[in-house]
Amino acid sequence: MTYKETLFFIAKCLTINQEESNKIIVEKELKSENINWEAVVKISTAHFVFPALYCNIKKADFLNYLPDDLVNYMKHITDLNRERNQQIIEQAKEINDLLLANNITPIFLKGTGNLLEGLYDDIAERMVGDIDFIISKQNYPLTIKVLANFGYKKVHKTDYDFPQFKHYPRLNKKNNIAAVEIHKELLTEKYANEFNFNLIEKDTQNIDNITVLSFENQLALSIIAKQINDHGFLYKNITLRNAYDVFLLSKKTKALAAFNNLAKLKKPLNCFLSSCYVIFNKPNSLRYSSNKNTKSYLKLFNKFLNDDILRKTHHKKISKKIILNHRVFMTYKSIVSKEHRIWFKNTMTDKKWLRKKMIEFGLKKTKPNV
Repeated sequence: MTYKETLFFIAKCLTINQEESNKIIVEKELKSENINWEAVVKISTAHFVFPALYCNIKKADFLNYLPDDLVNYMKHITDLNRERNQQIIEQAKEINDLLLANNITPIFLKGTGNLLEGLYDDIAERMVGDIDFIISKQNYPLTIKVLANFGYKKVHKTDYDFPQFKHYPRLNKKNNIAAVEIHKELLTEKYANEFNFNLIEKDTQNIDNITVLSFENQLALSIIAKQINDHGFLYKNITLRNAYDVFLLSKKTKALAAFNNLAKLKKPLNCFLSSCYVIFNKPNSLRYSSNKNTKSYLKLFNKFLNDDILRKTHHKKISKKIILNHRVFMTYKSIVSKEHRIWFKNTMTDKKWLRKKMIEFGLKKTKPNV
């Protein structure tokens, strides 16, 4: 199986309990015994959907087509993820209660928000990193203070912080499983005026005293996290974790309606939706607005999927471009922003930071482990 064939097989597996046509196709492929399970494990893990893959195959009663040792391994990883997610849910509820007691209403985002809202049949399906939530800018300083008083400390302990536009530096608390990100923005400055706290606050959902995004805004943010924040629109690639969330949310709201009223974001979000439509084998719920932009995007998307070397070359090229643009932007900010100038001065006198950068650029070798 090629990379593309494996990716598309995994994607169809994620839909077999809601798309009957895909269930028939997947069962036929499983019966053929031509599946490269090593590739499936590798790619589904890289795309953070390994537990979701197991949960869907199990629910469809297809586990008998898989090797026994693989089933045992998938069950083990899924059980571990379920246990982790249960702890994340409990931690998020504790944070919610703490902030509500201080008259602050957090809106939980992304994976944690999806878990709290009950998006998945099994909480083990979603692999979650941090607990992300957003609060109003007015409550931002107080939220930081409340969590600090409750025992949350910065993950990276420095005497100075990078001037974050979107969120406070990651926090963690002893004996708690997940780090926490307190957001005041959802996007970079370029798009912040279009998708922000003021927009999402208007139609949030309250479930058991926990506030999460509306289904439309959940769907939009699932795409934004990949296309904008992780530069997926430039790379012309996809992450199945985000795509799977979009698929599930498309069963609860009309996908196109999630970003119909957006301007600058509409193009990259519609392009991501078009790629979801393709990899999930054209489910009706993921219909997108077909135009010259989506046709051009899908042409490159498929081209990179079909050619491993071209895909990796393009990825390196875009990565260099992003780094260069970031350096230019930081130089500009260091000129116009006092906060950035102070940060830049601190980094230039931080021996650990300078050593790290010199190693990254190959100007200094790492110390050998003794």
